[in-house]
Amino acid sequence: MSQATPIDAALLRRWPLPDPSGGDSKEDRGRVLVVGGSRQLVGGVLLAGVAALRAGAGKLQVATVHEAAGTLAGLLPEARVMAQDSAEGGGLARLDRQVLELAGRADAVLVGPGMEGGAATRQVGQRLLRHAEGTTVADAGALHPSTPRARVGGGGLVMTPHHGEMAAVLGIDVEQVHAAPGELAAAYARDNEVVLVLKGPTTWIAAPDGRLWINTGGSPGLGTSGSGDVLAGVIAGLAARGATPEQAAAWGVHLHAQAGARLSHRFGEVGFLAREIAGEVTMLMQDLSGGNTEPGPCASA
Repeated sequence: MSQATPIDAALLRRWPLPDPSGGDSKEDRGRVLVVGGSRQLVGGVLLAGVAALRAGAGKLQVATVHEAAGTLAGLLPEARVMAQDSAEGGGLARLDRQVLELAGRADAVLVGPGMEGGAATRQVGQRLLRHAEGTTVADAGALHPSTPRARVGGGGLVMTPHHGEMAAVLGIDVEQVHAAPGELAAAYARDNEVVLVLKGPTTWIAAPDGRLWINTGGSPGLGTSGSGDVLAGVIAGLAARGATPEQAAAWGVHLHAQAGARLSHRFGEVGFLAREIAGEVTMLMQDLSGGNTEPGPCASA
């Protein structure tokens, strides 16, 4: 395993995000498609969609179960919301042709927030992965041992498991993940040709070519319901703007952690809400991007 590079402000300033100032319209900052939700868990899609926009994506499209689509459209007026058939258990049963076509045109696709487990959901996620052409982010309900094999489009795949999800994907005990997170992340990314974001108080980001990053800091308060949906949305939003999969992951993880640190100073170590995290991202991103002119060695660190 290669030595992990710590993610900090100095490193990200040497690895600047695509400059949005030259764009003429929202189309220039990319389209994000978020697919997920269920009868009981529509909030994850809302959190992820808002986070993608806060990260700078230009257009947002969302597909969720028809029972929740009307409510979501009212809560997220910035998005195009598409109602999909639901299964008996309340999760997504299938995706219609319109959503699959949009997946092929989106700059980034996020699948998994608020999705129920089960065979029907797994088939929905795999079909979407086969149609997506841009960077795809697989989170929560879309994480499965078969996820990397389903990806056949032109863009990269980012997977964002926490330790328990990583253990399930690998079919091992979670204690084994706790014991060697960096080694497991690096091996999985290499063997499956994905960017792996192994989430925790210390987060490891592994690229298929062997590069490895580590992010510490943040706040214990980030261990709250919906926080992972926000992180996935930020990564997807950055990818839609043109960041590479590993760059979107590194920036997204650091922005998410620093947003948590800021909220801890304001509200206390714990008790802030996931819906408050994305609001911190825009200014943090601007602060980190200030003065960037030339890409530095970080991209190959």
